[in-house]
Amino acid sequence: MQITPEAKKHVLRNLVELYRHDLSIFDDAMPDDSGRFGTDPYFDCYWTDTDRHPFTVLINGKVAGFALVRELGPDCYSIAEFFIVRSCRKRGAGRAVAHQLFRMFPGEWHIAQQELNLPAQHFWRRIIDEFSQGDYEEQWSNKQPRGPKQIFRS
Repeated sequence: MQITPEAKKHVLRNLVELYRHDLSIFDDAMPDDSGRFGTDPYFDCYWTDTDRHPFTVLINGKVAGFALVRELGPDCYSIAEFFIVRSCRKRGAGRAVAHQLFRMFPGEWHIAQQELNLPAQHFWRRIIDEFSQGDYEEQWSNKQPRGPKQIFRS
């Protein structure tokens, strides 16, 4: 995993298309008239705001996903978006990246998932339970994304 320089922003923009396609099964999103899902309005802020951190996931030197980390306050973080390409899933890559991020940004973490995205909920509960040794709290969030949110300290 490496921080994504602005010169490589296009790589994450391309990966976001795959990510948004994967999420469309949960939110019924459709591509626009040009066939693209696009990015959210905050995407470009990851290269201008000091409280946002874009990462490219590399596996054996190949692009395999991304993670967007936000600082919610002093020593308080969230993973705004997290994506591993399908061919690299179920091999420990997501776990390794998540654990690396938790160690890189020590403090309180808030990890939220969409209400209907049961695979993400399962993934994050398992990863957070393992990392925190069961020391986390789960709350329901009515904010975006609406659904469960785990809170723990790294």
